[in-house]
Amino acid sequence: MLVEVGRFATRVEADLARLLLGDHYIDAVLFDAEMHSFLGVGALLPVRLMALSDDLESARQILIEDGLLPPG
Repeated sequence: MLVEVGRFATRVEADLARLLLGDHYIDAVLFDAEMHSFLGVGALLPVRLMALSDDLESARQILIEDGLLPPG
């Protein structure tokens, strides 16, 4: 099952996070990226980074350590 790893204000930030996870062999996808770009609504419709539930804790820890997600 896919779960939300984090929310990002821009597609660029979300893509950086997705690529970082890929470097650690964690597959992730972006949700709402096209609507975010089309509407240009920023924080009203964040880009969501999704991964498998089995990878959630590892993915969050990697992103926190790299400063792409706040701790907690």
